[in-house]
Amino acid sequence: MLSVQDLNVYYGSIHALKGVSLEVNEGEIVTLIGANGAGKSTLLKTLSGLLKPKEGSIHYLGNPINGKPAQSIVKMGVSQVPEGRRVFADMTVEENIELGAYLRKDKAEIDKDLKKVYSIFPRLYERRKQTAGTLSGGEQQMLAMGRAIMARPKLLLLDEPSMGLAPLMVKTIFETVKDISEAGTTILLVEQNAHIALSIADRGYVIETGRVILSGTAAELQASEEVKNAYLGGH
Repeated sequence: MLSVQDLNVYYGSIHALKGVSLEVNEGEIVTLIGANGAGKSTLLKTLSGLLKPKEGSIHYLGNPINGKPAQSIVKMGVSQVPEGRRVFADMTVEENIELGAYLRKDKAEIDKDLKKVYSIFPRLYERRKQTAGTLSGGEQQMLAMGRAIMARPKLLLLDEPSMGLAPLMVKTIFETVKDISEAGTTILLVEQNAHIALSIADRGYVIETGRVILSGTAAELQASEEVKNAYLGGH
């Protein structure tokens, strides 16, 4: 579904991604783990069309997408839930969710998808008339995910969904990610919390200072001494 080959991306003079290659097959949850500043978010921004690679290729459903504008990539079925949620604090919960469908014209189907978001996140339904700024961090994460679902993605890019959340809310969010996957959406998950990411992923990649240094099934990475020592607290 998604194939990234030898991607080199610069942030100004900083060589942020150095020859990154990875594959995401249809129906998988693939996770990219690494420390803060390793290049995880840079990769997602590049896949979304927000950054342009200097070298390398990105193919989605067999079509090259590097250099395409972000709006075109969303239309093709790729949605990103950005790091830090990025909700519109002064708009209601429902208005925020509906923004996810801004490129769509099929009103009846949009209404159906809104009901689907509320069935996945009943708490958002309860708070649909509140402004988004009044929600807790976990509820804002649900809102950002709900907004992305409204674009009907085939591929969902999740950037640090556990960031700043209480452990119980992290568990809830990751159970929902698994549910979204089982309903037919392919997921690329960027996450610092390697333990929980590998617990739901099929496969994973480890990125350090802009390079992929390890890849394998989730079970292989969980068993790797290198991953255990660097990301799983040594056990």
